Amino acid sequence: MAVGSSFSSRTAPRPAPQPSAASAGPAAPANPEFLTTDEAGAFLRLSPRTLEKQRVLGGGPRFRKFGARVVYAAADLRAWADSRTYGMTSDPGYVQRDSVR
Repeated sequence: MAVGSSFSSRTAPRPAPQPSAASAGPAAPANPEFLTTDEAGAFLRLSPRTLEKQRVLGGGPRFRKFGARVVYAAADLRAWADSRTYGMTSDPGYVQRDSVR
């Protein structure tokens, strides 16, 4: 071999082996059926703390408890959001509650 040349410069580098899908563990589905409080808050554009407060005081979306874990069904979040559709503030049923803070 000549001085200054190397074997690696004459061969193309091998790509790094990619882990197979089976060894990487189960991937999260693109549209999960159940969402955590943080995910539900992001879905509704609400603070997770707002959802926690609504679980205690009422008025929030339906939730489920799996042991100690609280989750929200995506369908329940959408139904809850759809039930709060108004055309104007004088619509019947539109009630502005006093702040609970």
